[in-house]
Amino acid sequence: MFKGLDHLAIVVDNTEKALKVWRDRFGFPVLFSEVVNEKTILLTHLDMGNMHLQIVEPLKQNHPLQEWLKTNGCGLHHFCLSVDNLDSALEKAKRKGIHPGQPKAHQGTRGKRALFLDIASTGKVPVELTGQ
Repeated sequence: MFKGLDHLAIVVDNTEKALKVWRDRFGFPVLFSEVVNEKTILLTHLDMGNMHLQIVEPLKQNHPLQEWLKTNGCGLHHFCLSVDNLDSALEKAKRKGIHPGQPKAHQGTRGKRALFLDIASTGKVPVELTGQ
């Protein structure tokens, strides 16, 4: 059902500032940046070898991640598992007691769809799934 870890995501208030740490100090090369979800989020993916580091910057002041930043500051937000087919994976997950945390999938990067799981199903760990 799950192919493996797709990315670790950190939420930041400024992508360029975060790149000075993760690209410049750690040496992780930038693979791509993309504005998604009706131009409300900037996602920047860095190559960490066998997975990506995703830098997530909310672009709108009323985005829910702005509140998350106020409460938690910049930092680790979730990990994401890769699946071939999001709908099929969700059906299999439901049979194992893993439920979606959102009513519908949102736009992921590069044409993929993504969906967060209900944290009550994941031991309170934020988990996202991504796939076609």
